[in-house]
Amino acid sequence: MARGMFRRFLRNQSGAVAATYAIALPALIVVAGVGFDYGRMVAMDSELQNAADQAALAAVTQLDGEAGAREEAVEAARDWLVNSTLMSDTQGKITVSAENVIFWQDREKVALADSDANARFVEVRVDPRGLTYMLTPLGGAVGPDLAAQAMAGMGSSVCKVPPLFLCNPLEAGGNIGADFPTSTLIGAGMRAIAGSADVPGNFGFLDTNAGDNSTGSLAKALGWTNIPADCSPVSEGIGLKPGQRDVVFNAFNTRFDITENGQLPCPSGGSCPAALNTRKDLVRRATGNPGCATGNSGWQEAEVPYRPTSATEPLALPAYPDFMGHPRDMCHAVSFDGLCTYNGQTPSVVGNAVWDRNAYFRVNFGYTSAAAWQSATGLGPNATRFEVYDWELKDAANRLAVKTVGGNGANGRRANSQPICRAPAGADDIDRRKIALAIVNCQDQAGKISGNDAVEVLKYVEMFLVEPAFRRRSGSSNLTTDDQIYVEVIRELEIGDGEEDAQVIRRDVPYLVR
Repeated sequence: MARGMFRRFLRNQSGAVAATYAIALPALIVVAGVGFDYGRMVAMDSELQNAADQAALAAVTQLDGEAGAREEAVEAARDWLVNSTLMSDTQGKITVSAENVIFWQDREKVALADSDANARFVEVRVDPRGLTYMLTPLGGAVGPDLAAQAMAGMGSSVCKVPPLFLCNPLEAGGNIGADFPTSTLIGAGMRAIAGSADVPGNFGFLDTNAGDNSTGSLAKALGWTNIPADCSPVSEGIGLKPGQRDVVFNAFNTRFDITENGQLPCPSGGSCPAALNTRKDLVRRATGNPGCATGNSGWQEAEVPYRPTSATEPLALPAYPDFMGHPRDMCHAVSFDGLCTYNGQTPSVVGNAVWDRNAYFRVNFGYTSAAAWQSATGLGPNATRFEVYDWELKDAANRLAVKTVGGNGANGRRANSQPICRAPAGADDIDRRKIALAIVNCQDQAGKISGNDAVEVLKYVEMFLVEPAFRRRSGSSNLTTDDQIYVEVIRELEIGDGEEDAQVIRRDVPYLVR
């Protein structure tokens, strides 16, 4: 009997689970403790990382390249930080020591910034916070102090810019990477032709994300007053749109009161007004039903157009034309290729700012000498075309009056220097005869351009649109073609906030690098 009971006891498994739990309990406590402490560690790490991120973003907003920028960035990282931690042993506001704010020239952290001017990125490390692990022995195995760091840069973009870039003409002759000395070129005429995007002086189109890469989108961006384009990056480079799109020049010509038929003169959905002063070298019929496009029934050259024969000697009677628009530099007006010399290059797309002022004021206003027009206008002897344009605009009723040229009746032509075909621009619109060009060192970045990569813009320059894109001929020879524009340098544009330099609006957005 006793022996049977003993055998049954040995086979009885009741209570075995309790023994298992008793054996496993220490391990379960360790696992639970690790999970609890790991959760606290992750939570505090998030608190510190959020603080580091915010401190880096606050600091980088002060890096404007001006004197004292780094000092202000350190102050921003330390004083603007309001993050706090609840998980550390020492609760309260998270802090940043000045020595833990490090400035770099590049995002790859190859070169430390050694001046306010080249400090473009900032790395911030928040001061460590202690964490005591409560339930497990891991406190001795894992350091109780945690920290976090972040790196930020400033993403700069230019917005609402006409999508035109010009390959720096001063790179001609192997002068790769040349500067574009805007201040010394003010008043100089420049001839830019659409074509290969790696030839100095040629121009093309920027990729401003205006919907797609179509001709219609480019026409909108060139013609509309409200450019339908997104912002283009500055720090990361700007994309180019390859290919020549001659048709977009019809949208460009709306600024000169020209409306071509059926060639995207102004794509639907936007406004393409004419400039308030549309003085140009084209006239239209005085009688009948004159058109607003270019051609025999619309805008065309005067019967006796401006045709200089010398790059240095101004016209004289009886060679004066019937009417003059703002002319090219004389060295560009003589032939298609031009006779201009600049920086040792002939022909050069850069002119010399010498244009026939005497002929212009004689033909259009009747002043018979330089002294006469200077006295009457208050302009200097080297007045730029834009200064003359502005002088005309200030008394448009008298200075931009309709002028009949080329005879009367069926042969009569009228020069309309105020809009007659298109509605004029509004008072708040950017002057339609001014346009911003992005100057790009295409030779220096030839590989990027041919590969359609983002390229660096050297600077933005405001240009005066001298004449519409139009095929001008002398006999059977072309003097100009309808795929080129002629501009005069006004000034270098500071990338501003849209108040003074409304053509180039800069938006700076801080972003985290890592």
